[in-house]
Amino acid sequence: MVFFLYLHKRIKMYKLLAQLNKLLLPSFTKQHLDLAKAKKWQMAIIGWRYYVTTRALDN
Repeated sequence: MVFFLYLHKRIKMYKLLAQLNKLLLPSFTKQHLDLAKAKKWQMAIIGWRYYVTTRALDN
């Protein structure tokens, strides 16, 4: 039971982080960024957004 409560809190935290990412971080998809030409800081942001989004979608 404790594990499920922990899991639920973790998913809520990642959903909140995903919403903050959407508000604060740039969307490279809308800018039509080519991943082959992306700079390291852009790749870091893409990786972070992917990490948070995949964990927010875990059910």
